[in-house]
Amino acid sequence: MKNGAALLALTAVAGCAGGFGGEPPAHVGGSLAAQHLVTKSPITHVVIIVQENRSVDNLFNGFPGASTAQSGLNSQGQTVQLQQVSLTAPYDVSHQHPSFMTEYDNGNMNGFDLVHSQCQNNAPPKGCPPQNVRAYAYVPESQVQPYWDMAQEYTFADEMFQTNQGPSFPAHQYLVSGTSTINYASTLRASENPTTPKGAFTGGCNSPSGSTVPVIDARGNENRSVYPCFNRISLMQEADESYVTWRYYQGYYDGGLWHGPDAVRPIYNSGYEQNVIVPPKQVLSDISYGDLASIVWVTPTTKSSDHPGQNDGSGPSWVASVVNAIGASQYWDSTAIFVVWDDWGGFYDHVAPQIMNSYELGFRVPLIVISPYARQGYVSHVPHEFGSILKFTEETFGLPTLGTTDERADDLSDCFDFGSPKHAFKPIRAKFSAQYFLRQSATLQPPDD
Repeated sequence: MKNGAALLALTAVAGCAGGFGGEPPAHVGGSLAAQHLVTKSPITHVVIIVQENRSVDNLFNGFPGASTAQSGLNSQGQTVQLQQVSLTAPYDVSHQHPSFMTEYDNGNMNGFDLVHSQCQNNAPPKGCPPQNVRAYAYVPESQVQPYWDMAQEYTFADEMFQTNQGPSFPAHQYLVSGTSTINYASTLRASENPTTPKGAFTGGCNSPSGSTVPVIDARGNENRSVYPCFNRISLMQEADESYVTWRYYQGYYDGGLWHGPDAVRPIYNSGYEQNVIVPPKQVLSDISYGDLASIVWVTPTTKSSDHPGQNDGSGPSWVASVVNAIGASQYWDSTAIFVVWDDWGGFYDHVAPQIMNSYELGFRVPLIVISPYARQGYVSHVPHEFGSILKFTEETFGLPTLGTTDERADDLSDCFDFGSPKHAFKPIRAKFSAQYFLRQSATLQPPDD
């Protein structure tokens, strides 16, 4: 499909007239347009859309064919019914590593009433449930319908485990490197969110001087901290060395928790400016102008994330707008899209993860696999982790293994059927259109708890 036709199709889905408008991005017509790849499958583009802080039981409760629970045990051995709460409920549940350990409780999965949660000061009286039941919550299907529609049309994985047992910053390191180790030779892993000397959240080699991130050792001790800038391998570096293009779309350039490349020193010091794109909405224009890189990470703004207590409810529409843009473009026939949530957000989940070491694995998070070659209406019960996405990408582009968690992970092969005819794209209906996100102004609002 030509770019103009793709734009018209996308805006028709969004309920808008006309195209995105404006000039094409400055980088269009460069190396991306000229690149020709030979891959193991029809896939020549992998798009990893990262959302925020939800467990399977919280966001896909009752999804047909998936393993979900309507109740769970608390620390007193009592059964607690999961309560319906809004996607925009004004509270956040702790999801630091100690909170994981409390909730996990040696595999008993009954400590979710003991973790701290924070309700916004201006929340209405009935906006926050009592603290000891806030983690026992699920979002109604009607508020996240685009997610359910995508999951029912393509593949949903109910055995995708967050690889790390902690919050967003280390999770995003795992999504680009398969680990959060602080350098090639170390076994220490970044385990929490970094802060500046003034206590503000940060992250990356552009963090203010004196910023630190706690690290965890092989015994589970978190009694040391380091500057949040790491000298280790990443999928971006492997792509660069094999002349495979990549881009990472993020909210802003200052140090941030969701800014994966910022904390990987070899990337931050080489090629960062041309591959890290701000703001995230630029991905919509890049797709429409035929300028999609081979490997892409897309992170949201705080408002269009699913982060508890900070989002405006537009997250499902944001993801749908990116999927619709690809579906209406020349890239649909050659793309695999992975929609994944970076951590569980502290919310209840009934499936105990397999414990690999002092910091792996974490609780389940949702994964939706979207592609013309994804199995339709399929629920994958195969255990996956973040390294599975990396391994699929490595195998697709012939990249070497990172030698981290991608080595032990599966490659998501059960989610695809390359032997059957490819599926035509069906637009995803959503409350907010692509134009809604294109009109949004940039923001420096820091995310997370």
